[in-house]
Amino acid sequence: MTQTDPTVTALSPRRSRWNATDLGLIAVFAALVAGSALIAAIPVGGLGVPITLQTLAVILTGLALGPGRAFAAVGLYLLLGLAGLPIFSGGRSGLGVLAGPSAGYIIGFLLAATAVGGLAAVVLQRTAHRTGRLRAVLLFAAAMVSSIIFIHGLGILGMMVNAKLDFPKAFLADLAFYPGDIVKNVLAVSFALALHKAFPDLLLRRVRSADVRSADVPKADVRP
Repeated sequence: MTQTDPTVTALSPRRSRWNATDLGLIAVFAALVAGSALIAAIPVGGLGVPITLQTLAVILTGLALGPGRAFAAVGLYLLLGLAGLPIFSGGRSGLGVLAGPSAGYIIGFLLAATAVGGLAAVVLQRTAHRTGRLRAVLLFAAAMVSSIIFIHGLGILGMMVNAKLDFPKAFLADLAFYPGDIVKNVLAVSFALALHKAFPDLLLRRVRSADVRSADVPKADVRP
């Protein structure tokens, strides 16, 4: 039978609370995602799912803020849109968008921002003392993987469920978004690298601080 030292619980690192700066960043990036939905919305195909700059804004949010704050920023955008603000593509709003062919993409934004944020934190930490293009390549790979799995994957599922398309037709309809998304992911990585260079505290130092706090926690006293 094992016993755990009760002081371990008290000494365990707590998740750092968001300060005013974090809340401000969440609000700013939520507004960025909302604004990107209304700029140059170009419908594609007969389903009317538009090409917008949202993928760029969503991926940039994750790359810049990390998983927690990116989830909050994109989640805030979704909550405001579902509550009735006309901030979805084409000025749409309300719960009715979840019954449309673009519903999967909208849900995928939240998961993609969170996923790429988590991957970005790992990449920034592992490449902190390296030079060259490795960081950019890894961040682009993280952006593409997150986009393909969550945005495109759920987008296809949404068209299959709400537009009653079979998988081949939904997959072909989704392919139209790939060229633009590749370009937007390249831009998102470029903007994110510039942000992290100009503001090192934005994400990298938060990751380092979390690692230091974890390293300072004593291990549990396990006794037979």
